[in-house]
Amino acid sequence: MMPKAFGLRPFPAAGLPPGIEITGYAARSEEKLSVKYELRGPLTQLLIPAPADMPARRDKLWEETCFEFFLGPKNSDRYWEFNLSPAGHWNVYRFASYRAGMQLEQAFTALPFSAETGPDSLILSVDADLTSLIRSDGAVDAGISAVVRLIDGTLTYWALTHPGPEPDFHRRDGFIFEL
Repeated sequence: MMPKAFGLRPFPAAGLPPGIEITGYAARSEEKLSVKYELRGPLTQLLIPAPADMPARRDKLWEETCFEFFLGPKNSDRYWEFNLSPAGHWNVYRFASYRAGMQLEQAFTALPFSAETGPDSLILSVDADLTSLIRSDGAVDAGISAVVRLIDGTLTYWALTHPGPEPDFHRRDGFIFEL
């Protein structure tokens, strides 16, 4: 499949530094999913975790700057949440339905990805093997999102769409990217 471009929108909030944007692309080829995020703008206004000496599976990555995507088979309540920290830490969770039955997804023992930081950009890329999760011929709905911590500690929430009155990446009506 050809890569599909995306642009994330911040949830309406005061105090967002001007010039910050998050774009990228996603592509699926049978069981392989590739996602690339490009965070651009004045990174000095953001708190971005430094690369870890020993990247590991970690919980609560969304409490800091973190890139996320959610995958759900079309016409199913179940879905997966993938979290990627610029530090190299990662996690994958499985849900039976909206915010219910959260479990670590044991099909992943590692989730290799790269993060490159420049003066005004952070590029994070991941290639995930979905063989154990989703049939190669099955349609998948995706939600692509990010949490960005500002230098003052404020968390900002970015997604393809924000269908509710509060930021909530788990809402299935936010999984608008078909793969």
